[in-house]
Amino acid sequence: MRQPTIRDVAERAGVSKSLVSLVLRGSDQVRPEKRDAVLRAAQELGYRPNAAARSLSEQRTRTVGVLLNDLRNPWFVDLLDGLNSLLHANGLHMLLADARLNRRTGQDPADPLLDLRVDGLVVVGTLPDPAALGAVAERIPVVLAGSREPAPPGVDVVAGDDERGARLVTEHLIGLGHRRIAHIAGYGAVGELRRGSFEAAMRRHGLAERAVVEPSDMTEEGGYRTTVRLLSGTERPTAVFAVNDMAAIGVLSAAEELGLRVPRDLSVVGYDNTSIARLRHVWLTTVDNTSHEVGRRAARCLLERFEGPGGAGRTQLATPTLEIRGSTAPAP
Repeated sequence: MRQPTIRDVAERAGVSKSLVSLVLRGSDQVRPEKRDAVLRAAQELGYRPNAAARSLSEQRTRTVGVLLNDLRNPWFVDLLDGLNSLLHANGLHMLLADARLNRRTGQDPADPLLDLRVDGLVVVGTLPDPAALGAVAERIPVVLAGSREPAPPGVDVVAGDDERGARLVTEHLIGLGHRRIAHIAGYGAVGELRRGSFEAAMRRHGLAERAVVEPSDMTEEGGYRTTVRLLSGTERPTAVFAVNDMAAIGVLSAAEELGLRVPRDLSVVGYDNTSIARLRHVWLTTVDNTSHEVGRRAARCLLERFEGPGGAGRTQLATPTLEIRGSTAPAP
């Protein structure tokens, strides 16, 4: 069956093809009765505009590339929801790519999206070499979301205030009477900021010597393995602050396996306030990193770059809050 064309819509509505084009582009230069006739004809015929042809005429694809560093992290879901809500409201569509997969195949992470001629790029999470985005930023607007790595010139950064979030956690645990507190740390700038803030808060309270920091890969399995080591020593901590919720789930698994009850024997705090942390049988105390708001701000930065390209890159930090649930209690 032949697909209806713009000519068919024009004939059905009794107008010219150029007027149909104006209506489909949302022009305000068309009288209401003509607009209604065109839209009615398009609906009756089942006409859908040719996106490829429109892209050629407008020199825009109305797509935004979203490069995810790790599709396995549930924190990105809320960020993408915030990002997409504002992009969609402005007639833009997201195209997702997995940076980890592209790197494994020896491909530059952004190449598949650039090949599709996206109008802009949002990079979500920590990339190994964000400086490589400099060349991309010379061609299209680029925004880093949820990353604190140094950005190339002209690239905006939108993230949570990791230092403030880690300080909230540490002060909360100290306020509950905990002194032997362990931090399961992460990698990249985000991991370093959270670790540094934890250590600084412990020093302020004269607890530097009681602080324990163990590295991890920010996964559930990494959190589990690290916790087994921590809790098998003679001076086991009474509280564990994990770099993210995924690692914190590993902490909970290790504690249960070793016969410790949370929070009576061990307090556990995560970071990111993912959907996993809000499950009733987990009910994890965690930092709400306002990921939905980070996504919306990233979209707003991109839209502003479309309107006025060029200029220095800007950094926006959203204010985190501590969500106190059932995994923390006074020190035993």
